[in-house]
Amino acid sequence: MDPAYPPVGFYYKVNFISYPGKQEGNFQDVTGISVSISPEEVREGGENQFVYKLPSPPKYSNLVLRRGMLIGSVVTEWVTKSLSTFTFKPTTVVVMLLDEKAKPLSSWKFYGVYPVKMEVSGLKAMGAGEIVIETLELAYKYFETTK
Repeated sequence: MDPAYPPVGFYYKVNFISYPGKQEGNFQDVTGISVSISPEEVREGGENQFVYKLPSPPKYSNLVLRRGMLIGSVVTEWVTKSLSTFTFKPTTVVVMLLDEKAKPLSSWKFYGVYPVKMEVSGLKAMGAGEIVIETLELAYKYFETTK
């Protein structure tokens, strides 16, 4: 039996293809690796008792990345500039699930990625020294899975 089965989801890496070689830090949370289709119902002409369910184009969730706020991040600058000036330069993002030796077990390549939301966690004067978390929400055209 393969020791990597079933894989654990805590060791992964996120690469932004437009920014090779830039150290962006690790994201604490990655969600939105999801695709679904909703069948479209079409009634048969002249026959009211038959309904065909045909596949519709796929719908992709937004990719959501969370991490401790990183000062001087080129990715955060890209998101901020895109959202504030409404000028978008789509990129490709690769999320890789890694084994204990940092070798990829599986990866997802997202195409046509652009930012749709940025959020910074609340700031509290009476907090217990909590880390400021930034959340980047990215839309994309589609993704491919590789192993």
